[in-house]
Amino acid sequence: MSEWKAKRFWTQATVETLEQGYGVRLDGRPVRTPLKTVIAMPTRALAEGVAAEWDAQEQVINPMIMPLTRAVNATLDKVVPQQAEVAANLAEYGGTDLLCYRAAGPVALLERQVAAWDPMLDWADANLGARLNVTQGVMHVAQPANALEALRARVHAKTPWELTALSEFVTLTGSLILGLAAMDGHHPDDLWPLSRIDEDWQAEQWGADEEEAGRIGLKRGAFTQAHRYLMLLRGD
Repeated sequence: MSEWKAKRFWTQATVETLEQGYGVRLDGRPVRTPLKTVIAMPTRALAEGVAAEWDAQEQVINPMIMPLTRAVNATLDKVVPQQAEVAANLAEYGGTDLLCYRAAGPVALLERQVAAWDPMLDWADANLGARLNVTQGVMHVAQPANALEALRARVHAKTPWELTALSEFVTLTGSLILGLAAMDGHHPDDLWPLSRIDEDWQAEQWGADEEEAGRIGLKRGAFTQAHRYLMLLRGD
């Protein structure tokens, strides 16, 4: 038996102004999340982006080419109902941030990590009030309580819509510092390579694995899409 797929049933997707923000209608019918919540977004720019994704669908609906719609659905169905828990989980990354764990060797890799990651830790100290400790190897290094509290406060201050973007940034890189830098305006093309220092080094030494490269390409695409979602969320 072939898998059932939802087919396009509308001719036009339009943006509508709502009391709670902006929605999208398909021939007058409101777009809803998988849990049947009527979609209402904070900015027209984001709503127009979502409407464009629906308009781009052909005969069969393909959610995989609708990243903005998926992000909106995740916000309304998952983040809004458990905002505090989502924020707490993301804040935990501050205690095990990628940028704090350096290679014991070779020296060339360590030097590359220092050159790439120290400026971001300096940025976190100056802009977030969080000076994190650094170690070599994989053994856990304790972080100052005041630094973790500063990071926690930053995360919990985010709206549910912002947390959706931050969650992508943090989980894709393994770094709360890189995630908060992305939220602060650092460009994804500058941040993504910083999360790949170790893997890029290994690829240079042993050669790239084609299958792994494909997975990394998908992750980088998701990172870039999260940035686009954030820009539209902010009306840019």
